[in-house]
Amino acid sequence: MARALDEVCEVIITAPDPDWLVEFTRSLVADRLCAAAHNFAPIRSIYRWQGEIYDRPEGRVALHTRRDLVPQIIERTNREHPYEVPCVVTLPITSGDQKYLNWILAETAEPA
Repeated sequence: MARALDEVCEVIITAPDPDWLVEFTRSLVADRLCAAAHNFAPIRSIYRWQGEIYDRPEGRVALHTRRDLVPQIIERTNREHPYEVPCVVTLPITSGDQKYLNWILAETAEPA
């Protein structure tokens, strides 16, 4: 399992429009940049931006992907996201079912 754990991660993305986030995520799965997306959830975000404090509803998703695909996910998010500085963070997956971790790797591999 160590090999798979070194190669997979979870990427969290938030956006002001949950419907936009669903469609954006669907395109990431279709393009094999992530194997799955979970926890589509409405959230409440409080943050400081350009000297003002905002309190807004947003959407949040957790992607399961390969660590080496994170730069492509970040680049695409920066290009397509409605925010100037979108929230994109990566968290390690420290444990998991080996079959699921292998599935993530298989679904994010280039098609043969």
